Amino acid sequence: MSKNKTKLVPVPSKAMIPERDIARAPVLECVNLGITLGGIKAVEDFNVTIGRTEIAGLIGPNGAGKTTVFNLLTKVYQPTTGTILLNGQDTHGFDTVQVNKAGIARTFQNIRLFKNLSVIDNVKAAMNNEMKYNLLSAVLKLPSYRREELAIHHRALKLLSIFDMQDSADVSAGSLPYGAQRRLEIVRALATNPSLLLLDEPAAGMNPSETVELMDSIRKVHEMFQVAIILIEHDMSLVMNICESICVLNFGHIIAKGTPDDIQSNPAVIEAYLGRKK
Repeated sequence: MSKNKTKLVPVPSKAMIPERDIARAPVLECVNLGITLGGIKAVEDFNVTIGRTEIAGLIGPNGAGKTTVFNLLTKVYQPTTGTILLNGQDTHGFDTVQVNKAGIARTFQNIRLFKNLSVIDNVKAAMNNEMKYNLLSAVLKLPSYRREELAIHHRALKLLSIFDMQDSADVSAGSLPYGAQRRLEIVRALATNPSLLLLDEPAAGMNPSETVELMDSIRKVHEMFQVAIILIEHDMSLVMNICESICVLNFGHIIAKGTPDDIQSNPAVIEAYLGRKK
């Protein structure tokens, strides 16, 4: 059974969000979202509402369309149908940079760090949108440039300290152990000040102790930043213990939504993962 006993309550759209978020507008609303790729409906009628501080899981068998949903939310793909509202704003026509500035950050199944750069430079690279100095002040290293660089440096160190990585700040990102590289990706995503953090299989390749450490880190991030989180994950122990709500995809369609306890006992979910009994 799940340890997570968050109460989900209805909002006017008939979706369910955590009770603590009921007084505020949802961070994300997907309405009839879909995309056709190569003549195949990869995702269809995807309807999901995420509360302002909700931790949600997106699960399903391989090929169910989970990463495609993340690609739609971040505008790697433009939807064929439907609407995405981020903080109440329609993201139609946004590109990946615009949607990141609007509040979505993500990590990937395959680690995408700047492996030749230092750990701290990877984090600072994500803060590019915050830098206000111009080229001249940077070339001349004027006081305004130095002050801004110092502030960004301190903020990057503070973010690294959340994952106890501050002592590795000057180490090459590519030389970090696998689990630490995964954590660095999350730190870099947080550096963009997101209101919604998308984690694509964050525990992939981790051993059990690293997964427990990751679970604690996600909880810590959620508590400190009060950010909404959606994670795609195949580790059901992680999903059931950390997620407050879960959406299950199969062949691009939602087959179940609810609390972890609801999902664990749902016949359609069991069939999707284990197959139908003969």
